[in-house]
Amino acid sequence: MLLGMLKSQSQHGYQINEFIEKNLSRMVDMKRSTAYTLLERLCDQGYVDGTMEQAGNRPQKKVYTITPTGEQKFFELLHEYLKHAGVIQFPFDIGLMFLDSLPDEDVSLCLQGHLQELDRQIVGFEQTPRHGFGRGVDLAVEHRLIMSRAERDWVASILQRFQSLTDE
Repeated sequence: MLLGMLKSQSQHGYQINEFIEKNLSRMVDMKRSTAYTLLERLCDQGYVDGTMEQAGNRPQKKVYTITPTGEQKFFELLHEYLKHAGVIQFPFDIGLMFLDSLPDEDVSLCLQGHLQELDRQIVGFEQTPRHGFGRGVDLAVEHRLIMSRAERDWVASILQRFQSLTDE
């Protein structure tokens, strides 16, 4: 992600973090400190150059620029990510595996809470403005929206089944 962001233009760390926070926070969970650590690691690996720049009386800022080696690595990773489905990991699945450890009332409350959280996420994805620059970001948001709706429908059906079993 960081290489892709730098591919379009050189940026200082604050710009990168602001973009992630304002535009990608629904898609990735990256803390500012993690982004800076990764940027430094990318510099150490030769994928990114970090140059100190100063504008007027303002404090110096480190501006990150992708290197030719970084561009090559970006395209390699891009191909890899688009080809491979990977393993989808849901922490929710771990809870499902052990739900028999809870009283039925607690399971229902937890599943209802999960549905509420999914509803919040869905609203967030639905309200995400169109990116307007290329189609990739919009496709990623659409993918998350569809996956969240599918999970919501499935969890609602599980809750309904669970409640009908406990009513019997």
